[in-house]
Amino acid sequence: MTPHADVSVVANGHAPAVQEPFAMSTGFNAESLEDSSLPHLENRSHLRYTPENELHDVICVGFGPASLAIAVALHDALDGTDPSLEIPELQERAPKAAFLERQHKFAWHSGMLLPGAKMQITFMKDMATLRNPRSEFTFINYLFQKGRLVEFTNLNTFLPQRVEYEDYMRWCAGWFDEVVQYNQEVVKITPEKSVSGSGQITSFLVQSRNVQTGEIQSRRTRHVVIAAGGRAHIPKPFPTNHPRVLHSSQFCHTYSKILRDASYPYKVAVVGNGQSAAEIFDFLHTNYPNARTRLLIKGGALRPSDDSPFVNEIFNPSRVDSTFWRAPELRAATLKEDKGTNYGVVRINLLEHIYETLYTQRIRYGNTPQAEENWPHRILPYRKVVDVTNSPVIKDGIRLHVRDQSPLYLSDVPNATEQEEVIDVDAVFVATGYQRDFHETLLRDARHLMPGGDLRDAKWQVRRDYKVLFEDKKVSDDAGVWLQGCCESSHGVSFARSMVWVFVHQFADMPL
Repeated sequence: MTPHADVSVVANGHAPAVQEPFAMSTGFNAESLEDSSLPHLENRSHLRYTPENELHDVICVGFGPASLAIAVALHDALDGTDPSLEIPELQERAPKAAFLERQHKFAWHSGMLLPGAKMQITFMKDMATLRNPRSEFTFINYLFQKGRLVEFTNLNTFLPQRVEYEDYMRWCAGWFDEVVQYNQEVVKITPEKSVSGSGQITSFLVQSRNVQTGEIQSRRTRHVVIAAGGRAHIPKPFPTNHPRVLHSSQFCHTYSKILRDASYPYKVAVVGNGQSAAEIFDFLHTNYPNARTRLLIKGGALRPSDDSPFVNEIFNPSRVDSTFWRAPELRAATLKEDKGTNYGVVRINLLEHIYETLYTQRIRYGNTPQAEENWPHRILPYRKVVDVTNSPVIKDGIRLHVRDQSPLYLSDVPNATEQEEVIDVDAVFVATGYQRDFHETLLRDARHLMPGGDLRDAKWQVRRDYKVLFEDKKVSDDAGVWLQGCCESSHGVSFARSMVWVFVHQFADMPL
């Protein structure tokens, strides 16, 4: 799934040990599901629970925005409200689908739901609008159902608060509780040969571990969609298990446990030059007025994201085709050019707010380089952390050994050289993105089906419809694996913002 932070508590303060299958928890026979047997559900999708031991049509690994979009598309197709999803197989029966999610409930970037943080893309690119404006799952209908549509229009914005958009997706996800199994971390996907003796792979065994009990469960399916999202990337030399070195995806869950006293003069470092780093830096300044924060960036300045109209056309769904069929060298070059719209950049309004904060310090503390050394909040450009050790001066703190290349770019003295500096802090928040290669781990037992799979550095490749490429004739045409959320190198950055559209049309081509 799009990167989610772990959520460990619910309303009563304890995570459920196990989420029972829908049928078991309500006491009716899963073999003969009928509406009369079900408890009342305010919002219930057209998808129905499939017993674990039955052969599924499709299993989705992860239940974030990607898999949620697939679930919504299936509902709309079964509902008949979307003429673009006329799938003959769905007219005969609803697919036997299951969604396996590691978290104990639906959550989207919960570790970065900072007060006042807004979306970076228009709400029109929601779970359904661009595909089917008549769908029940549009953001507009969510506002209507919640009784806030009129008031939202008064905001005069296409960018809702992030906390509201997360609530919208959680509302959508609630429709599918019958087919989602939470607390299930998928650990392996194994191909299964046909019992007919054809030698082809006709199904896959999906094994998952209950994160609360450790129990391993297995489900068989003809199709698998891997939409597990990104894993927090903490680069070297930062330790990955240090209690005071934390990834930005965990910020909202951890900062108050480390920085307990809002009035204490903590020393905090933030590493990164994108939106998350800037939001954390600004949050610390606002909520810890006596703290000393340092934002370490690799370049010379924070740069704005480009969301101007013409540039935004690279996110149009139609751009996926031209990107995919482009020559590899040219595609790589254009992807590098397009990254300025979405990676390592900050929305202009936040940049202006941070600049005003720093300008106020010039008034209060002085405007000379010597005075800047004592500012409570500073951006340190051209910095790279080269080592991390325990701090000898801050209890339980850490010491950052930093390569300072700013003299090479900013010094007014000729022949300046880079320097080394030491920064002792109570905590470091690392906003350095995500790794999106978990499918390589899940499919490790299928590498013998990969073209060139015997080569150590070989990676899985996908077709235009996101279906994994297997050796010719090794996998049946009515079985397969699809990847979601990790195909930017082949399908372009437009995938990230037009995900609903491509998910739907990919699924429309998937035989059930």
